[in-house]
Amino acid sequence: MRDVSTIEVQKAFSHVNVWIFDLDNTLYPPESALWPQVDQRITLFLGDMFGIDGLSARALQKYYYQKYGTTLKGLMEQYGMKPEPFLDFAHDIDVSGLAADPGLGSAIEALPGRKLILTNGSEAHARNVAGKLGIIDKFEAVFDIVAAGFTPKPEEATYVKFLDQYQIDPSRAAMFEDLAKNLVVPHQLGMRTVLILPKQFDVYREASEQMDIDARYIDFKTKELTGFLREVV
Repeated sequence: MRDVSTIEVQKAFSHVNVWIFDLDNTLYPPESALWPQVDQRITLFLGDMFGIDGLSARALQKYYYQKYGTTLKGLMEQYGMKPEPFLDFAHDIDVSGLAADPGLGSAIEALPGRKLILTNGSEAHARNVAGKLGIIDKFEAVFDIVAAGFTPKPEEATYVKFLDQYQIDPSRAAMFEDLAKNLVVPHQLGMRTVLILPKQFDVYREASEQMDIDARYIDFKTKELTGFLREVV
């Protein structure tokens, strides 16, 4: 996308009164190395569950992710697995290296209207991470994978359920995401969409999920969330 002025950004978001944020690799930068921990723990969970080596577990993990949207949904669909042990294990990560981000907190707080987190992770994980960032108090609520009935983004049903639960008019909402595919439905529903790009390539994520792409369902792109939010108001 072409460079746009602050005035253009402000005009584009002038109607927005609900601000919706993904969590992982969106509210914190990929270089924080939190997602790799979750990713590795999912591999460990599968290895232990099936008694297979790391490479086989990794391949199975990616298969479920591609087919079902999340590894958890694949396990639930295929084996009727209870989700709580998986979520607890996958999100039992070390956040001690994540620094508080008062600048981001101030930028979110300055946004006019409501702010919510919409994540494919658990609420406990979101509160743990956003709490360490010092921004959890800026959000009205966390809508997690449990609230979504374990149907992950980018499924339309998840967005519709979220919008209905919080009585949100999508035409007055904005969605911030690090995965382009998760912005397709928000755009179709009428939301303003922002893709958060990594500052550098992350070997723990699919290359296709980090591409700087141009698509009509992406209104804006940024590598610096705090700076972008400051331009909005």
